[in-house]
Amino acid sequence: MALTIISLGGSIIAPDGVDSAFLSAFRKAIVAYLEEEPEARLVFVAGGGAPARVYQKALREIRTDADISVQDWLGIKATHLNAMLIKGVFSGYVTDDVVTDPTAEDLEFTGRILAAGGWKPGFSTDTDAVYLARRFGADRIINLSNIRKVYTADPRIDKDAKPIDRISWHDFRAMVGDEWTPGKNAPFDPIASRLAEESGLTVICADGRDIENTIAILKGKEAEGTIIGA
Repeated sequence: MALTIISLGGSIIAPDGVDSAFLSAFRKAIVAYLEEEPEARLVFVAGGGAPARVYQKALREIRTDADISVQDWLGIKATHLNAMLIKGVFSGYVTDDVVTDPTAEDLEFTGRILAAGGWKPGFSTDTDAVYLARRFGADRIINLSNIRKVYTADPRIDKDAKPIDRISWHDFRAMVGDEWTPGKNAPFDPIASRLAEESGLTVICADGRDIENTIAILKGKEAEGTIIGA
């Protein structure tokens, strides 16, 4: 567990505006974890959050026939903004440039933390997280968002939706489908899910706002969330 990839949802970095109070507390907890675990290294892949939604929504209101790839690029640029914020929050621990292409041959990871954003249209930062896990040999991704667990259906719509503690990739992919669209609301995006299954990765979906729970996951202790894997 020396290296962990963390897909840090835009919904907790910038749910409306930047959540400075959360990021301050998150930094304190992560720094303490790194001091306790001298071999630990982390890759944070930032999502787009409010900036992505605001700009994508504005484009769709102006152009009902808005190009899907342009919508995707708006989201990607928002992730770059959030990734640079994460780099600044963890300055001193992040010594490399923000990653915007997880397949780049000259990709470097010389510090304790690496910050990354989105790459290109066609998938979300979840997929970037999988590419980075492959690149650096990580076997798990912690997917932090504003939901505590994966449910059998959207609990905001289906009152009978049940939380899931553990699910296979086969069953999870049957739930989320195979196609990605900008702004798609899925616990882990379909493209990333296929690649994660092919790579033998385990993904843990949890509520990133619960910082104590996140640290418990990092330490391999009992925690709340949904484990997706074989």
